[in-house]
Amino acid sequence: MAGFDLTRRRALLAGAATGTAALAATTSASAAPADHRWAKSYSGSPERGALPPAEPGVDYRPTVTPGGATLPFRVRDGVKIFHLVAEEVEHEFAPGVRARCWGYNGRVHGPTIEAVEGDRVRVYVTNRLGAPTTVHWHGIFLPCGMDGVGGLTQRSIAPGETFRYEWTFRQHGTFMYHSHHDEMTQMAMGMLGMIVVHPRRPPPGYEVDRDFVMMLSEWKLMPGAKRPDPNEMTDFNLLTMNARCFPGTVPLVCKTGDRVRIRLGNLSAMDHHGIHLHGYYFKVVATDGGRLPASAQWPETTVLVPTGSTRDIEFVADAPGDWAMHCHMTHHVMNQMGHGLPNMIGVDKGDIDRKAQSVVPGYMAMGEHGMGDMAEMGMKVPDNSIPMVGGKGPYDTITMGGMFTIVKVRDTLEGDGDPGWYPMPEGTRADVAKPQELERDGIVV
Repeated sequence: MAGFDLTRRRALLAGAATGTAALAATTSASAAPADHRWAKSYSGSPERGALPPAEPGVDYRPTVTPGGATLPFRVRDGVKIFHLVAEEVEHEFAPGVRARCWGYNGRVHGPTIEAVEGDRVRVYVTNRLGAPTTVHWHGIFLPCGMDGVGGLTQRSIAPGETFRYEWTFRQHGTFMYHSHHDEMTQMAMGMLGMIVVHPRRPPPGYEVDRDFVMMLSEWKLMPGAKRPDPNEMTDFNLLTMNARCFPGTVPLVCKTGDRVRIRLGNLSAMDHHGIHLHGYYFKVVATDGGRLPASAQWPETTVLVPTGSTRDIEFVADAPGDWAMHCHMTHHVMNQMGHGLPNMIGVDKGDIDRKAQSVVPGYMAMGEHGMGDMAEMGMKVPDNSIPMVGGKGPYDTITMGGMFTIVKVRDTLEGDGDPGWYPMPEGTRADVAKPQELERDGIVV
């Protein structure tokens, strides 16, 4: 296998000299269709091996980044031109929680870069930070000098400078970009983004109706603080999807019968994430190493996304409803949770509240019945902070936070905005059992 990968790698990068022959090697090694006359017939610049720039909505279905955006481009002389601006950004993680982060183009995370295999791209990066930076194109095959590792493959981009990166996409799949200068600081401050490269000739089964992009990440933002703490190593307290934590996450809206792809990327500092989707099983169809042949795809209800990796999952949205999707690491569905608290489960706190309030007005002991009650207490929280759990639901408070969102599937849609809460059909919602039902079924309570 190592020899195969090395041969593939060399064939891809040889495209700078051999042009379209490299693209033929790329696609034959990446489970794309056998017929690649498109790569052999193009008479474009042979030293670049590029193909005509693909058009969104014509040559491919654009992706959607819930709560985010896609980076615009212009075409000049057959090259797609993008512009990333590294800058400080005022970012809202959820209502009531804002911080001064670092990002791109006024966003955290940066906008999704979308292209098609064979596209020649030129990305200008302007640095408006007070520190040097670079951009690394995570998982992309390109010339070494475009790889974006400060000090190793290039001089870092000084404040006020603009650098140019340029390459031809010789693979398709889901990838990422991020700073590769002072990574611990700059990535922890939000300098991340996703890259989607569509196949020039889609393989069988590739086309979908909904194509979502989700970046997973983690932060340390102390209550009352205005900036994330990049020095944290283990005790992260904001776990986000597209840089937002529940109840600030944006739902994924689908129509019944849609074929759905969700592209998951993980640039968390330290943690893997097991993303679980309720109501469905899906197939894992691609990793950051490429699309899996149909015979190698496998069904799951939870996909582990290792840090530094991407995973693509696909399913048919054939069950209408509001379906939870979240990380299944239990502390990853909490917000700003303090981990220095005593274990109060089962403790009879008696009149400790009354006694303590004489010294600390408003004191309230909590946790004897777990943390769920905290979502409904309406307690005052410190400035620029959010309760550990809790978001408004149609029946009760949803006692989740952090890396949690909702896949909303509807038989009919008016646009792609949030359709509101799903109205459960009569007889399909769990509810309190009637005494006659208990008696009928022999249940003694």
